[in-house]
Amino acid sequence: MKSDNLTQGPTVELFEQAFAQYVGSQYAVAVSNGTAALHLCALALDLKPGDKVISTPLTFVATINCIRYCGADIDFVDIDPDTYMLDIALVRSKLSAAPKGTYKGIIVVDFAGFAADLEAFKSLADEYGCWIIEDACHAPGGFFIDSQGTQQHCGNGNFANLAIFSFHPVKHIATGEGGMITTNDKALYNRLRMLRTHGIQQDKDLYQFNHGIWYYEMQELGFNYRLSDINAALGLSQLQRAAQGMEKRREIAAEYKKNFDQFRPIAKQTGQLFGHAYHLYIIEIANRDELIAHLRTLDIWAQVHYIPAHLMPYYRAFGWKEGDLPVVEAYYQRCLSIPMYPSLLAEEQHFVIQSILAFYD
Repeated sequence: MKSDNLTQGPTVELFEQAFAQYVGSQYAVAVSNGTAALHLCALALDLKPGDKVISTPLTFVATINCIRYCGADIDFVDIDPDTYMLDIALVRSKLSAAPKGTYKGIIVVDFAGFAADLEAFKSLADEYGCWIIEDACHAPGGFFIDSQGTQQHCGNGNFANLAIFSFHPVKHIATGEGGMITTNDKALYNRLRMLRTHGIQQDKDLYQFNHGIWYYEMQELGFNYRLSDINAALGLSQLQRAAQGMEKRREIAAEYKKNFDQFRPIAKQTGQLFGHAYHLYIIEIANRDELIAHLRTLDIWAQVHYIPAHLMPYYRAFGWKEGDLPVVEAYYQRCLSIPMYPSLLAEEQHFVIQSILAFYD
């Protein structure tokens, strides 16, 4: 607060560098929120009206709304019943059934903190000429093990063209509001930096004209999607606690798994090959609605993640309806996210566990 810069300043760049190092990417671009990050990714990849993109219905709507912001069309594909991730076999079927070039890209979501196998998606995307955006909002610190036995951290840019993160208060790293785009593509990095600031270019080597040292140049239509130095300073301090927060989330998840194996917890599906980031801890249960109401009377705030996006009124208007994606629709009837955050005390977690078990007893 005592520094010379409160809006765009040097702390933003420091945060970008630190975050890129954290996830293992070459470049990072800080923006005002996760939705802005998604929108800029779609713009930087030249998504246009009439283009088609594949994604999952099991996500917050911002993930897919960025496609519509550009006038392009979303084609939902159902989830894998074991992992809740975008079903890669169904994606392959969708791509192979259409003329090559029909689909421009795939948006893959690391749902609940489960790291998608982006190596497999990259191979598929390359085969059909598609780009990949990784929505890693749930998974900073998460990873999967690739075919060579190497840890591939979410957002490291080795398989996705672009990855996005959110720093909303409920996320692992919080800045009040904020987001980040990571990539290993320098051309995309430079374009993203310009698009987030009204399309203005301030690199004299890239000017089309130059009138003097005071000069700046708007080269395309961009947006005011910048992050402030205040938010970036908070992000830097949050990064210092990221490893500690991840360790605590995994401890909480282990305790839940020990008590809730009978409810098919999402943790049961992770195996040994995936480094789950545990943004959410989800169980599938009968009488879900009654349980939520009961827990609220005990001041336990469980939640549902998410209403399938294709059943939102906006997307129903494009022809989507019940029965189109049966796996995610069945999941939605039984899913429940129970309290998961690093400051959850052991006695509080015990109260949550005993309250749920008592309800079913």
